[in-house]
Amino acid sequence: MSRLLRGLVILILLGSCAPRDRSAPTSLDNACNILEQRPHFVRAFRASERKWGVPAHVQMATLYQESKFIGDARTPFRYALGVIPMGRQSSAYGYAQALDGTWNEYKSETRSARARRDKIRDAADFMGWYMAKTRERNGVALSDARNQYLAYHEGHTGFARGSYNQKAWLLRIAGEVDARANMYRSQLDTCRKWR
Repeated sequence: MSRLLRGLVILILLGSCAPRDRSAPTSLDNACNILEQRPHFVRAFRASERKWGVPAHVQMATLYQESKFIGDARTPFRYALGVIPMGRQSSAYGYAQALDGTWNEYKSETRSARARRDKIRDAADFMGWYMAKTRERNGVALSDARNQYLAYHEGHTGFARGSYNQKAWLLRIAGEVDARANMYRSQLDTCRKWR
């Protein structure tokens, strides 16, 4: 076998060993369980927490709501007449369900040209970057999971205008994100994997 072919085989094998989270962890109501099943999440959440100041429990609650911790999550397809596929509902993709435009802005501002939405470390960093901007632009505390989620969903301008006030379903979900963040925070305090 030639050196080139051997090198390609090794690269393919190494690439297939990288963690790929194409399904949700079991027991999504247990932060410790999630970190046990996905140990690489610990490093990602800690790095984002150190760099941007966003607590891990806020990151985790938002990721739960956006993708259920599935790395290649996408929005559903839209259909005309119930059967003709018209494309996806939005360009949201990956753990953080980041839109193309916002993701490109993040990559440009942070000089992270190789960042990928289906890598937890990049997704957690994106979330930290976005939530730090929310604090800067809208004065929302980094530990305020409810309002951080509303700004995450509506965008900084939409949040500033209060567009979420006309969406009872979104206010309900933001309350659920806040409750989940509090639950995750309590669990992380007792979690061996997190200490």
